[in-house]
Amino acid sequence: MLKGRIIKGVGGFYYVNVEDEIIECRARGIFREQKITPLVGDIVKIRISSEDNTGYVEEIMDRESELIRPPVANVTQVIVVASVKNPELNTWLVDKILVMAEERHLSVVLCINKADLDLKRSKELRALYEIAGYDVILTSKVTGLGIEELREGLKNNVNVLAGPSGVGKSTLLNTLNPLFKLETADISRKTQRGKHTTRHVELLKLDRDTFILDTPGFSSFDLDFIEDYRDLRHYFRDIEKYNGKCGFNSCIHLNEPNCAVKTAVDEGNINKERYENYILILEELKNKKRRY
Repeated sequence: MLKGRIIKGVGGFYYVNVEDEIIECRARGIFREQKITPLVGDIVKIRISSEDNTGYVEEIMDRESELIRPPVANVTQVIVVASVKNPELNTWLVDKILVMAEERHLSVVLCINKADLDLKRSKELRALYEIAGYDVILTSKVTGLGIEELREGLKNNVNVLAGPSGVGKSTLLNTLNPLFKLETADISRKTQRGKHTTRHVELLKLDRDTFILDTPGFSSFDLDFIEDYRDLRHYFRDIEKYNGKCGFNSCIHLNEPNCAVKTAVDEGNINKERYENYILILEELKNKKRRY
């Protein structure tokens, strides 16, 4: 049998990358009986029928990770793409995506795109997130800034691109490899938001061991996987390291006295904007809990 990775699933067919070949396959009926659905990103073993030359997925290897939205397996890294302008970067939204990545124990790179539109603000944002503990790359298709650095950052990973529409995800991918020929989004003048251009989940192969998932699925920024709002403190890197150092072990860094996090904010060791976003998200989770 041959071993490969599912890069696309459409209409009951699964397209499996085996070395430099894409093989169209069907899944064996036993998967349906066992209520197992092959996912994009799955490492699978396939058999080619000698009768009709059709490929069949015979075995799905153990998954290292699995995302629900988008439905994809074995992602190792999230590339959070945001634009400094057009549309303007929303740090609250970026922080929600970072929480999602932290909860899934995925490596993270923050890409601040369209940096040529406001280089000063781009550098400020880079400093904000580097202090929080993240790798940050400034990119621009116009000037070529950061493109090769991004290429290196993607290597040897199954990457998922996350971020709002219109920030330039498809443009970046086309710049990395013009053969991708992905449709790009126009920005609505009225809302300053982009229109979705990616309609299905597909892994794009950048090189032998580097894949990129271009998907609309990360447009839903619901943190409903956090059942207890108090757990949010574990998903902010810069806050997590102060957990246990407050006057109370149960401190959620809101209104409690002797809070090490609030002291760190006052001393400039935690960015104030990051902390304010933490409070906003915490309140959002608390209010959702009350509704239920």
